[in-house]
Amino acid sequence: MEPLKVKTDDNTVVAKHEEKTHHPFKPTSAFVGASWFALIVGVLAYCIGLWNADMNLNEKGYYFTILLFGLFAVISVQKSVRDRAEGLPVTDLYYGLSWFATLAAMILLTIGLWNAELLLSEKGFYAMSFCLSIFAAIAVQKNTRDTKLLEDKETT
Repeated sequence: MEPLKVKTDDNTVVAKHEEKTHHPFKPTSAFVGASWFALIVGVLAYCIGLWNADMNLNEKGYYFTILLFGLFAVISVQKSVRDRAEGLPVTDLYYGLSWFATLAAMILLTIGLWNAELLLSEKGFYAMSFCLSIFAAIAVQKNTRDTKLLEDKETT
């Protein structure tokens, strides 16, 4: 077993202004791509399912609105949680409303699917594509924010 190496000037990485440095919190391009791919697949699957569904237009509109509402709500939650973690001011009202909107979207989808005259497999399809979409929206928002934060640090 090797002894632990003592950190000295010889093994410390010194970054020059011309060299690119590795940031441990920078999202990899693979993760960014996978997040966008998951968001696109989730939203497209949900919308294609609605397009092909045998239901009234008002029902299709309800489910589509729930998807948009849910996507906005989870992005708002991610932003307010991140702002608070970074010490940026977020009012308790906005923070609470963000969480309320997220829970409301999930509950409204659940109630709508519970009462819908759809096959159980169709209900599961809408629930899973909704979950994939909102999870991916959070990941995309996080990646966007992390990338922007690091770009701002590099320009200063």
